[in-house]
Amino acid sequence: MRRPLLLALGLLLLHHSCCFEFVINGDWEDEEPGVDLHQERQKRAALTSDEDQTVEAVRGDDITVNSYRVESRITSRFAHTSVRSSVVNSGSRAQSIGFNVQIPKRAFISNFTMNVNGITFVGSVKEKALARRLYAQASSRNKAAGIVRTNAQELETFTTEVHVPPGSSVAFELHYQEMMERRLGMYQHNLFLQPGRPVPHFQVDVYLYEPKGISKLETPNTLGERFANLIHVTATKDKAHVVFKPNLHQQRKCENCSGSAIDGIFSVKYDVTRDSNAGELQVSDLYFVHFFAPSNLSPLPKNIVFVIDVSGSMWGVKMKQTVEAMKAILDDLKMEDRFSIIDFNHNVRCWSEELLPASPLQVADAKRYVQNIKPTGGTNINEALIRAAQMLVRANSQGFVDPRSVSMIILVSDGDPTVGEIKLSKIQKNVKRVMTDELSLFSLGIGFDVDYDFLERIAMENRGMAQRIYANHDAAEQIRAFYSQVSSPLLKKVTVHFPEGTVTDVTQSHFDKFFGGSELVVAGKVQLSDSNTLTSFTSASAASLQLNLETEADITELDLELAKQQHSFTGFSRQMWAYLTIKQLIRERSLVTTVGKKRKITKQITELALQHSFVTPLTALLVESEDATERLLADSARDPRHGCCSGVQTLSGPPSISMLYATPPPWVQVPITTPSSQVLSGPLETALPPTVNLVDGDPHFIIRLPGSNMDVCFNIDSKPGHILSLVSDMGTGVVVNGQLISSKQPHKNRVSSYFGIISVYHQPAGVSVKVGTDRIYMADGRSSHSFTWGATADIVQDSVTISIVKNSHVTVTIDNSIRVTVLLHRVWRKHPVNVDFLGLYIPSNNQYSPLVHGLIGQFSQEPEVSVYDVHEGPDPLKEEATMEVKGHTLRVTRGWQKDFRHDRKRGSNVYCWFVHNSGKGFIDGRYGDYIMPDLNSFLQTV
Repeated sequence: MRRPLLLALGLLLLHHSCCFEFVINGDWEDEEPGVDLHQERQKRAALTSDEDQTVEAVRGDDITVNSYRVESRITSRFAHTSVRSSVVNSGSRAQSIGFNVQIPKRAFISNFTMNVNGITFVGSVKEKALARRLYAQASSRNKAAGIVRTNAQELETFTTEVHVPPGSSVAFELHYQEMMERRLGMYQHNLFLQPGRPVPHFQVDVYLYEPKGISKLETPNTLGERFANLIHVTATKDKAHVVFKPNLHQQRKCENCSGSAIDGIFSVKYDVTRDSNAGELQVSDLYFVHFFAPSNLSPLPKNIVFVIDVSGSMWGVKMKQTVEAMKAILDDLKMEDRFSIIDFNHNVRCWSEELLPASPLQVADAKRYVQNIKPTGGTNINEALIRAAQMLVRANSQGFVDPRSVSMIILVSDGDPTVGEIKLSKIQKNVKRVMTDELSLFSLGIGFDVDYDFLERIAMENRGMAQRIYANHDAAEQIRAFYSQVSSPLLKKVTVHFPEGTVTDVTQSHFDKFFGGSELVVAGKVQLSDSNTLTSFTSASAASLQLNLETEADITELDLELAKQQHSFTGFSRQMWAYLTIKQLIRERSLVTTVGKKRKITKQITELALQHSFVTPLTALLVESEDATERLLADSARDPRHGCCSGVQTLSGPPSISMLYATPPPWVQVPITTPSSQVLSGPLETALPPTVNLVDGDPHFIIRLPGSNMDVCFNIDSKPGHILSLVSDMGTGVVVNGQLISSKQPHKNRVSSYFGIISVYHQPAGVSVKVGTDRIYMADGRSSHSFTWGATADIVQDSVTISIVKNSHVTVTIDNSIRVTVLLHRVWRKHPVNVDFLGLYIPSNNQYSPLVHGLIGQFSQEPEVSVYDVHEGPDPLKEEATMEVKGHTLRVTRGWQKDFRHDRKRGSNVYCWFVHNSGKGFIDGRYGDYIMPDLNSFLQTV
């Protein structure tokens, strides 16, 4: 007869927004109506008592832990982690054995199983009310449940306790899933390891697969020096395996110690290879994920108002840490930034009533002001935020700030409003009313004596986000780390959209801002069609640029690759879509004000969580034996008004800025579609010009003379590194210059030269475009940006448009009257001689001024040319003739050169009369006259 088991299981998924609950029958209950503010603060403060509690992975007085294994499979930034442990009750009496796992707050538990003396308990996600009813049937038969929580900054605790007879064995297995969020240019996967004792079979495996490749991989020494050489990494271009497998001796704290030295976070940090600024589009299992993390863009100037709580509750370490952080942040401001500081208690004071430039003098004065702040009095959040918004609005309306700039408020507070308007809903409305669409609000809540849920709502509603700052010794570093992630805005008004009828159920696809080092992620379902390719279009504003980027993906290719990978997570795209959708719906739920809307969203969250096996604030994991007579409940906390479980994306510590919120919700929306007429052409996939003057190859010039119905060719025998003037027009302010590069080594005793850089400069706009074989660079004197050849893109700045066609060509258009097209020639990287090079194609109908010159520009005014005395030359295939041009009589040879506009590999033959000696007599002066000092130089008189 099977012995009865006393089972207790607790799970608390309390995200960083949790503030307080009552403990009722082992659960955290919602706040009861009528509780006064003082009681609320006492309850919130009480939650800090467990912040530093020790959580051993396996707990028991006389037990043997045979194994403890952790395995993470990360595929395309989505991680599936399993934790397994096998334990034996070695004592002579029955006892409780605990199994504890600390997991990231952003993670969703997906399953838990347990085997006790051959009895297997299997988990299944249920709607919360149903799970509780089923569990109640078991608990009424003397089964019990408890919930344990922790306030550790990055983690929350899953805990199980099983009462087992002597000699019994227990095997635990927990699974959870999370999306890796990019922060400051890296993804970080953390595993909390605290076995409590040496384990014979202890092992951690992290398997990483990124289809585009892994550009960086680090394993920080977070467990201590003694373990530094025990972390082994095996990596290829797109895969990595990180192993941590210390033996029993290596795990011990000392030679004769019974305790384990393993106590802390095991971390793997990495970043991925990015082909282009257009992003990475992946399709698997008919779900897509679009990752967008452009780089090499100049940051936008910032207008910041820092709003600092200096009420009496900030006295002591909170104020000291805030002042320390503020001084470092002020030092980080750039000259083009403008700022001010507002500090508030029961009164509101301004360091400056207007935004001031971040000059060294102003920054020094602001640091002195902050240093002298003395906390005292009450908390008037309402007036402080309204004053900050009005200051930014006034600066914008009066033209005191750069139109390219980004305006934001950063609020730092540790308490609830106690002076002035104290009703939170009224403050929320007041702030919303004065915040224009150009402003964003970021809220930092210090400690637990603060209504974090309110700070989060008010931030999300105003295109920002909130972050809890833990009031300990490193609070200053937490504040600085948060600021680092919002200190480099690169883009505004980012939108990702798809051709009509190609996708459905798209997650958030509009983003107010993109910050450097982060990543925007959009996911959805792919509609079946005749095409095997999915295309995405991304539009955004960068400085004075307007960007339109295009990328595409094969809808079957990734699945074939995943099938070959032994340790990949094949369902990553489906789970990532559900993960993002649920997270965004929970945010929306926290903002809605009507019961009907809240119920509708609750239903959506519950249905998705059940379909994808996620334990959320609205679902629970029911763990039961095969005959359903023994049941355990893995239950998240209920959803109280003051923040528990409502803010679910970003965990504590440095926040992720990978998603910045558009207004208004909902987050899950019908995708913006592109009219079919636009989709066919793509963003500015400009046709190559039909009639051109060109230079390509080594370098071979072909000049079209339509009046004489002939083409004339010449080579320029110059040296690598020389910059040649191709078009120089002081009348329109346009310069096109090219810099030569050489082949890797001589071929037939000759070193070939090619154009490696083509520069187009428009002096009136101050815009310079430099096209290289690896990237395309653009600068305007104030900022610079770069783009790869790996994606189709359309960039517009003032009168200059840059159209990039993926791995093919770039067209620069100036004032819609002058076009320059640059072709990219790729060669085999290991070729012993050849190198990548560029070809230049300039339409004959460009509208220059009469002042135009240069090796190509001078022929915009066609010279009179006469060719006669055509006769056979030494080579029967090449006739010779006499040419009269510009008062010169030249010997010319009939030959051909290549035009690569229509056949990129072989080119098309263009028959022409070839002028020898670097075009001498055909071009004005000598070729040496066309050598320029730099890429933006105009040609002087020839």
